Amino acid sequence: MSDTLEAEIAALPGLGRAGLQERWRILFKTAPPVAFTPDLLARGIAWRLQEKALGSLSPEARRLLGVGGRGDAASCRRQSLARPTLRPGNRLVRRWRGRTYVVEVTEGGLIYDGETFGSLSVIASKITGTRWSGPKFFGLVA
Repeated sequence: MSDTLEAEIAALPGLGRAGLQERWRILFKTAPPVAFTPDLLARGIAWRLQEKALGSLSPEARRLLGVGGRGDAASCRRQSLARPTLRPGNRLVRRWRGRTYVVEVTEGGLIYDGETFGSLSVIASKITGTRWSGPKFFGLVA
């Protein structure tokens, strides 16, 4: 990294919120996210400065990270994340409130407590007594 780039990045915390927001507008050609703290603004600006000076991620790295072509947060959100595929024979195990729950994946559906279900969310709701995302409840998505 060049000395100029290092000095520019080191100076970011001293700009204050207004200065960081202006620098963001110049580099990203858009208004900064309202919820970003000065620390997050500085980190985003530092990333963009390094990207401009040193180059961006390779297409392979972008693909592995799930980052869209523009490399911004909005395009990242639009990318669908790879979800695990449930195959017959899989068992999902979840410990919740002191009890262990097991769901068997079969050709005909999901078996829990001797009943067959078509959705993990229905099973999660039955276990918890409230609406839940089944994949999230069983740890299949973050």
